[in-house]
Amino acid sequence: MSILKKGFTTFDIKVIGIILMVIDHIHQMFFYTVPSWVDWFGRPVATMFFFVSVIGFSHTRNKGKYLSRLYIGTVVMSLGSPLLSDWIAHTGPMENFGLSNNIFRDLFLGVILMYGVDFIVEYRVNKHKADLWKGIGLLLLPILLALPMVFMTMLPIPVILGYTALVPSMLTAENSFLIYMIPLLYCFRNNRLVQSAVIALGAMIGSLAFGTSQWFMVLAIIPILLYNGQKGPGMRNFFYLFYPIHIWILYAISCFVSSQWFS
Repeated sequence: MSILKKGFTTFDIKVIGIILMVIDHIHQMFFYTVPSWVDWFGRPVATMFFFVSVIGFSHTRNKGKYLSRLYIGTVVMSLGSPLLSDWIAHTGPMENFGLSNNIFRDLFLGVILMYGVDFIVEYRVNKHKADLWKGIGLLLLPILLALPMVFMTMLPIPVILGYTALVPSMLTAENSFLIYMIPLLYCFRNNRLVQSAVIALGAMIGSLAFGTSQWFMVLAIIPILLYNGQKGPGMRNFFYLFYPIHIWILYAISCFVSSQWFS
């Protein structure tokens, strides 16, 4: 009852998110021994971080720095993960298992989309058509950036890998088209019930596209409805560092265990 009265700060939601995320990544990295239903714990996580990014974008004093931090995180993960997987020798189930995790990419694209919403809102105020076209262009940008990949199949692999590492797009986002939940959550940032409806709709569509376990993302509604509007402790750098480090550590441990068990 005290939680219902007090509610959750954005810090609390982040902590809940990383706990569930670690459980999910334990399943991902140790899929050869951890039961598949453990994957359910991770389904609400991306949506929770989508919500937190909306709060962050709405209140940050420097949106450019916010976008830059997410892009740096995107590139670090995009370059660091394949370097790690190539460096660590592994056998058994991990032999062809590559790291593709990069929620920074989804959040970076989400900020681009929220910028697009802001330009369209600005157009509604000042009627400058340039703002309208900027807004539409930014809302379409994650899709447009994915189009070159369709025509890159004949190019050298390093070129393809370089493009996917440095140029985020909807095609390489972990949550694919579900990143468009972010601008919707932003549009309705002052209405938790409508945000909940957006999440429920996203869960329904996601379960059809990615499998029935995706439906569990609807559980993100619970902490979001309990959000009390407070920030809580900052610890921004901790969350930026924790994400890649815990994935890389779990992956390294799993590769070692796999090489021992299945060699």
